[in-house]
Amino acid sequence: MSFEFELAKPFAPEYSGNVFIGSSDDFAAAQAVIYGMPMDWTVSFRSGTRLGPTRIREVSLGLEEYSPYLDKDLADITYFDAGDIPLPFGNPEESVHRIYTYVRALYEAGKLPIGLGGEHLVSWGSIRAAAEKYPDLRVIHIDAHTDLRDHYEGQPFSHATVIKKVCDAIGPDKVYQFGIRSGTREEFAWARENTHFFPFELADPLQTVLPELHDKPIYVTWDIDVFDPATAPGTGTAEHGGIFAPEAFRAMRYLASLDVVGFDLVEVSPQIDPTEQTQILASKLIREALLAFVK
Repeated sequence: MSFEFELAKPFAPEYSGNVFIGSSDDFAAAQAVIYGMPMDWTVSFRSGTRLGPTRIREVSLGLEEYSPYLDKDLADITYFDAGDIPLPFGNPEESVHRIYTYVRALYEAGKLPIGLGGEHLVSWGSIRAAAEKYPDLRVIHIDAHTDLRDHYEGQPFSHATVIKKVCDAIGPDKVYQFGIRSGTREEFAWARENTHFFPFELADPLQTVLPELHDKPIYVTWDIDVFDPATAPGTGTAEHGGIFAPEAFRAMRYLASLDVVGFDLVEVSPQIDPTEQTQILASKLIREALLAFVK
């Protein structure tokens, strides 16, 4: 079986796997496409993020389709859940390449990509495809960690290097980082000097930069560990001192005013959180993203 066939197969209307609530079975008519990136090959503490996409879909069935935050309903938009990208176990570089190829195909088809991770390295494939489609791309990075290392434990392909790869590709002046509260001294110094760096907070600093972003194509990559582990314990590298859900939904309202051309939510490890609060929050964020970004 060729890789091209494997890549195209989830686009087929007969795909009948577990899907996000309200998904259409019509790929051609869909404005947005949800796709999973089930990978945790470089997770450095607690593994399990490859299980995140499936469980986010499953718990979405408990959501209401109406968002009182945005006063919109999933019934008002059309989106297709394409299932998970087939990724080669243990091979991060090839996995990221397959994600890039997949998301590039979504852009060629005129779809808004909505990605479910997976460790944060998966975002590099999606953002690379977005940057090719939109040369003036800006990236909003919402996370507990800087992710600005050139390598981690000798590995250049690591979830700790993803945003540095983005900075090297599009320029650090086009990267906006929010909620950061963990990293090396060198990473913090580099971020303060080079990116638009807003540690510890999300909604208030995001509101201040909206005017400079309003006419730019935006990719948003959202790590679930930006939340305090009291709210979202199901993630591999939890960091105390994070944000709480009301701030996140306020931030989504701000993001809705921008031209968001791609979104991913990463680092959900469902087996770590038997209460399912992390997974439920993640699925709600995907609902909000669909309603905020599908115009």
